[in-house]
Amino acid sequence: MFDKILIANRGEIAMRVLRACKELGIPTVAVHSTADTDAMHVRFADESVCIGPPAAKESYLNIPSVLAACEITGADAVHPGYGFLSENARFAEILGEHNIAFIGPKPEHIRLMGDKIEAKRTAVRLGIPVVPGSDGGVTSDVEAAKIAKEIGFPVLVKAAAGGGGRGMKVALTADELSNALSTARAEAKAAFGDDAVYLEKYLQKPRHIEIQVLGDGKGHAIHLGERDCSLQRRHQKVLEESPSPALNTEARDAIGETVAKAMRELKYLGVGTVEFLYEEGKFYFIEMNTRIQVEHPVTEMITDIDLIFEQIRVAAGDPLTLKQSDIKFHGHAIECRINAENPVSFRPSPGRIMHYHAPGGLGVRMDSAVYQGYSIPPYYDSLVAKLIVHGKTRTECLMRLRRALDEVVVDGIETTLPLHRALVGEKDIIDGNYHIHWLEQFLARGGMEN
Repeated sequence: MFDKILIANRGEIAMRVLRACKELGIPTVAVHSTADTDAMHVRFADESVCIGPPAAKESYLNIPSVLAACEITGADAVHPGYGFLSENARFAEILGEHNIAFIGPKPEHIRLMGDKIEAKRTAVRLGIPVVPGSDGGVTSDVEAAKIAKEIGFPVLVKAAAGGGGRGMKVALTADELSNALSTARAEAKAAFGDDAVYLEKYLQKPRHIEIQVLGDGKGHAIHLGERDCSLQRRHQKVLEESPSPALNTEARDAIGETVAKAMRELKYLGVGTVEFLYEEGKFYFIEMNTRIQVEHPVTEMITDIDLIFEQIRVAAGDPLTLKQSDIKFHGHAIECRINAENPVSFRPSPGRIMHYHAPGGLGVRMDSAVYQGYSIPPYYDSLVAKLIVHGKTRTECLMRLRRALDEVVVDGIETTLPLHRALVGEKDIIDGNYHIHWLEQFLARGGMEN
């Protein structure tokens, strides 16, 4: 096991990793920008190092500064959390060159899955079903038009190096394709420094289903079921649940084993999530995230498995002791992402939290790094807290979530709490009858203003 782990992140995920380390008896190092001097993870870590000014590129994305912090403190491993450097293959390589472990996948797998075109080709090779589309990047409007005609409109233009909805445009008809291509290329170039794009069939009302995987890099890998992340705004997840209301046991086991088998063939190391669109009983691979996910707690709640603990263990070289037959799903879990944003316009709302109260009771978990008097800086992600609730049934889980949402107090800033309170009362949500476009349609018809 590791002697000391440096946590190269901030906010709730830094606290989540820190807690797992404490339970494993491993000393921790918190790195932080000058804007996060009073952050909770800095207060609770065994050591802390300031690595730069507020701008992420000068602190949390500054590889030399993170490396220097490792050398100063003697940390022999780095946990990157999610975002920032978590899917930076070169960062993982640099750590390895300095005999510091990267608590994540092998660099070659990060690089492979970070290229959406290569990831799709790999999925095909491994027997994972994919969305119909181009075999690789499209280099001209003429080529794109030919492919679009073959797969049928509407089509989705996607950045090869994309993520978070950037470099992604829909063309409903042939007349819209040229503009969608140029816009997606420009966004991709600005966001990722790479204007390569590819085409996929645009599904009308799919659900977003992701499969959680865990491997030890030695050919052993399992899945831990699915999460339904279909409630999204601008491709950003808002609420996640597990199990999905849309899947039965047969479908879950089939896609789970397909993904686990692929991970065994890749000799994948650590945790990861294989994401699909699901429509009319069929799964279509869209991407793989080679890191811990924001929504991992819903999987932990229905399996009683600490994913961060397992992630650290296999990164340290321990074999995967869990077998697929050991994974038992019980009950239902839902996570709400509470952001520092206006619940109608989604305008960011950084500022000082005047009053804060987390809900409690059986089956209620609040993952957060804020406290009363804490000032949310304007430089980073707007996530304030994740409210995760578990119940024996989906109905019980929804009732418990409704009660827990009523208990939450975050005063001094605007948050998306009113949105979540509205959502849990909607019939489609109660019935589990929603898709990836549902939330935007709800908002477009004034769902939050009625």
